[in-house]
Amino acid sequence: MKMKQIMFRGAALGLLLVLTACGGGGSRTREQRAAPQTADAAATPAVVGVDSLLADAASLVGRQVRIEGVCTHICKHGGRKIFLMGSAPRRLLRIEAGERIGSFSPVCVNRPVRVTGTVCESRIDEAYLAAWEARLHSGEGERHGDGEGGCTTEKQARGESLEAGAARRIADFRRRIAEREAREGKAYLSFYHVEGSAYEIVE
Repeated sequence: MKMKQIMFRGAALGLLLVLTACGGGGSRTREQRAAPQTADAAATPAVVGVDSLLADAASLVGRQVRIEGVCTHICKHGGRKIFLMGSAPRRLLRIEAGERIGSFSPVCVNRPVRVTGTVCESRIDEAYLAAWEARLHSGEGERHGDGEGGCTTEKQARGESLEAGAARRIADFRRRIAEREAREGKAYLSFYHVEGSAYEIVE
């Protein structure tokens, strides 16, 4: 009889341990399910200014950001590009309209605009400059807001002289590339822009 009582108590104790362990496991499962929700909420990027994004742009390539700044210019040829200004007139970031945006509204100009989009990098290297020279020698003109021609605001964003002709601009790019190669071992210049997926005018 005593043996049966001992076995019964042992079984009861074992069952209690199993139930406790299952309860603990259920608690862990709930935490694991809750974690992605917290992570998703945290994944929404905070709104940053133009200066901040430009300072960290190299590490943000391919990542989604939310950027806010005053729109100083919109490309008149289709409204596919706007420029947001940072703390100085030449601290400019180009925003390109993605498929979801299509084009920007002209009312953006001189107003704060908040954009959600992906950081992209464009590079200027010797091959790019040689192709530019070849087009110039063949008589191809520069087009507003397109390619290396760009508009005045595009030139400002890339730190170019606004008065210089194409030949001088190419020479200046070569000088800047050489300086960067000597300093960092990179034979190209990096320029950053954001491909926008959504935007709003901040009231």
